[in-house]
Amino acid sequence: MEQVAYGALLSHATERACEMTMIAPAADILTALPSGRANDPAIFYRGSAIGYAELEAKIVRAAAGLARLGLVRGDRLAVWLPNVPAWLVLLFAAARLGVLVVAINTRFRSHEVADMLGRSGAKALALWPAFKGIDFAGILAEVPADARSALLTVIAYDEGEPVAERIAGCPTVRYGALEGGRPFDEATALERTTPSILFTTSGTTRAPKFVLHTHGSIVAHARDVGPGFGFTAPGAVLLQALPLCGVFGFCQAMAALSVGRPMIMLPIFDGAEAARLIAHHEVTHLNGTDEMFFRIMDAADLHNFSLASLRLCGYAAFANAQGSALVAEGDRRGIPYVGLYGMSEVQALFARQPETASTEQRALAGGMPVSPHGAYRVRDPESGKLLPPGEAGELELNGPSRFAGYWGDEEATGKALTADGFMRTGDLAHIGRDGGFVYLARMGDSLRLGGFLVNPAEIEAFIEEQPGIAGCQVVGVARGHGAEAVGFVTLENGVGFDEQSLCARCAGSMAKYKVPVRIFPLDAFPVTVSANGAKIQRAKLREMAEARLRMN
Repeated sequence: MEQVAYGALLSHATERACEMTMIAPAADILTALPSGRANDPAIFYRGSAIGYAELEAKIVRAAAGLARLGLVRGDRLAVWLPNVPAWLVLLFAAARLGVLVVAINTRFRSHEVADMLGRSGAKALALWPAFKGIDFAGILAEVPADARSALLTVIAYDEGEPVAERIAGCPTVRYGALEGGRPFDEATALERTTPSILFTTSGTTRAPKFVLHTHGSIVAHARDVGPGFGFTAPGAVLLQALPLCGVFGFCQAMAALSVGRPMIMLPIFDGAEAARLIAHHEVTHLNGTDEMFFRIMDAADLHNFSLASLRLCGYAAFANAQGSALVAEGDRRGIPYVGLYGMSEVQALFARQPETASTEQRALAGGMPVSPHGAYRVRDPESGKLLPPGEAGELELNGPSRFAGYWGDEEATGKALTADGFMRTGDLAHIGRDGGFVYLARMGDSLRLGGFLVNPAEIEAFIEEQPGIAGCQVVGVARGHGAEAVGFVTLENGVGFDEQSLCARCAGSMAKYKVPVRIFPLDAFPVTVSANGAKIQRAKLREMAEARLRMN
């Protein structure tokens, strides 16, 4: 099918900003479309355009379909899909019922899926069995039965492939059948505090935490991000290359819908395809990682794709100190890159640097909150005193985008929030002399792998469950445009070490970006002994990992 360019339809779209078209702050989660918006394009996917009226029609039919499956207010629907329109349709359909969506990364494998299904008690799971040729049905079958005991139905998305009648023992319903039924015409009373979606995030626990956002926090942040990032400007077009399963991609999509702008949806990121779509649709805005942007620019050079339409690109420096190089290269090409800040608990795109700032400032993570009600401060973690500009301490944040809490973990929620409602981020930062804040580093040991924040304890826990492993430590090492995990293990007495087999078990049960590139055996971990006991020297392990990788 021939690719449809947004420019060809621009004359049919009004250029004014509109109120939130897909989610509302209080009773009605889906509102009537504003006058003149019904035929405007909302999503471009694989050469086809979906208008706002068509999108809403899909949502109300899917809501009825979910209701027929027995989903009611308070139930959980797990969505394990790549960037396809069905992801958003299911999100808003679930919202109409008061059903909580559980966002699952398509890179997750049986170990991670088991944790998410087991703890959430999801009643239904949406997946694409044939996506990228990955055996998602087989992965689900590997999930222990007790972890999927609440699962009653698998919703199978397809693009023409055959679908089995049962997947992992559960009856299967084709996603297309949900959209093909009667519309949902029952009113469900929803409040701003009604739970909307769960994201996973790394933390101090060995298992990821479930970050709960309500309809109110999602809507409020979307309405702030839209104008705050310039999506309301005439002719704005967004490329949705970041995955919807994480807040980085999710927040951009919500903001686009909030101001009635079209998004070009990419199922999975590919530098060459992203560059082609930018040139073809004259994309004006996108957010991503520094690694993604380097790949887009390389592909544009290779294939002679123009990136001249880009007006604002927000980036997160996941590739270790690549920010300055990216912004400088963008300036040379006329591409305006700005540093960002966000986290699952306050949502992505919480703050950004101004596009008018110097190259040096735009290379910094942080900036000013996009919400006029966003608040930030920096506290000395030892004395507890608030710090003046220029002094580094723990960053604390508050605002309408803040999460409701960690689902199912009141203790962790209490530890994360101050008495006056600020989020303790665990990030080292300082307030700039001219306002705003500057992110410096994580205060803990979390890693950025494949563009995702990962707690090394999660990887360590899985490896320590394997036969013959006495202990494990995982560190991150910068390689190329990104960071990769390297593991160190101690062994039980008399046990031999098979690195290839251990890495294979990791690859079979965890997302690829979490799998260590190497695992090295040690007699003992390097430690520092103090009055408070022995502390493992993670910095020393990182140095050892870098040295050993250089030797190979």
